[in-house]
Amino acid sequence: MANKLWEKNFQVNAEIERFTVGCDREMDLYLAKYDVLGSMAHITMLQSIGLLEKEELSQLLAELKNIYKTCEDGRFVIEEGVEDVHSQVELMLTRKLGDMGKKIHSGRSRNDQVLVDLRLFIRHELMEIVGEVETLFEELIRKSNQHKNVLMPGYTHLQIAMPSSFGLWFGAYAESLVDDMLFLQAAYRMTNRNPLGSAAGYGSSFPLNRTMTTELLGFDSMDFNVVYAQMGRGKTERNVAFAMATVAGTVAKMAFDACLFNSQNFGFVNLPKECTTGSSIMPHKKNPDVFELIRAKCNKLQVLPQQVTLIMNNLPVGYFRDLQIIKEIFLPAFDELKDCLRMAAYIINKMEVNEHILDNPMYDPIFSVEEVNNLTASGTPFRDAYKQVGLKIESGTFKADKNIHHTHEGSIGNLCNDHIQALMKKALNDFNFENVRRAEHDLLK
Repeated sequence: MANKLWEKNFQVNAEIERFTVGCDREMDLYLAKYDVLGSMAHITMLQSIGLLEKEELSQLLAELKNIYKTCEDGRFVIEEGVEDVHSQVELMLTRKLGDMGKKIHSGRSRNDQVLVDLRLFIRHELMEIVGEVETLFEELIRKSNQHKNVLMPGYTHLQIAMPSSFGLWFGAYAESLVDDMLFLQAAYRMTNRNPLGSAAGYGSSFPLNRTMTTELLGFDSMDFNVVYAQMGRGKTERNVAFAMATVAGTVAKMAFDACLFNSQNFGFVNLPKECTTGSSIMPHKKNPDVFELIRAKCNKLQVLPQQVTLIMNNLPVGYFRDLQIIKEIFLPAFDELKDCLRMAAYIINKMEVNEHILDNPMYDPIFSVEEVNNLTASGTPFRDAYKQVGLKIESGTFKADKNIHHTHEGSIGNLCNDHIQALMKKALNDFNFENVRRAEHDLLK
């Protein structure tokens, strides 16, 4: 059997093959089990329209389940000389079942195969990212509630500004993740549409039942127009990359704060020694390497949408090999983001806060606005109160009253964490992951 699905009676130059295959075999390992799932749905549909016999379907499904198991166990390999995951699966089937294995490609192109593989892969990875975001969210909310009464200085222009609290700081990043979850939800919805049956982007003369494969694979709907389905390659990755970059942006900003607050000049938080690294020359050092690496990795992830955009931006309608390069930067990004989220949740859990930051008189000026507001509430015009307090600060006679009472929604004394949790719960419920899990379970049972 030819090792390339398109191979005829000549061989491609070895250097041309090396260059054009690139990292495809390595990248296709990410997609292997999803290629099997897509094939299972496709041949089930082929049998329903008379292109496979029932006995053939039964044998093919049984062998595809065996191949799926090798993928799950980490034993699936793309052999030397085999072009891609699609060729490897077909080769394994043909070895076991003879010419019957060659029938699985009817009504498909590698174009819509890789499209459906990517959609199934992305869908699964987004489900995992959502789980990791939820875990970090819960840690932040827990810390916010735990330290809601511990005050800290708030900053503008890196100058001390007004009183803040650890309740606000932790809670702010929790609420930011709620908004990020909406981006993930949009990316998931755009991803969870079935391109299978679009073939090379122009459909098939076979009477394919695309509604059937949509239901079998647990997609919400399909990409109806076959040309648009093919146009989704690159666009899907870009949209998902923007959602991932949004999460990464929140985590990178939080990591920068943590590095700053952990330094001796601030001393707002303390990281346990087992969460830090040392210096080869300075015995006193406890470096926040975890947060620094989280920051760097998440900043790198924020470049991903631009990389994808620049690869696919100037391509006209139809498939082009340029799109292969997107795999190399896109597929590994999910593991990197999940790793950052896991480490962030772990170290936030271990973080200790300084409960006596504001004992230092250098922070007294942050209470000046409180004094202005107290005078205003007592009848002094605001601008006059502002000037009075300003003159006291300049003369060194200002005395800070640290007993503050903020009561409005979202303030130090009224964090609204229960409302933030309700927003997150709604966002999570709107994903409807159960439909996907049920469909995949039914295919494999």
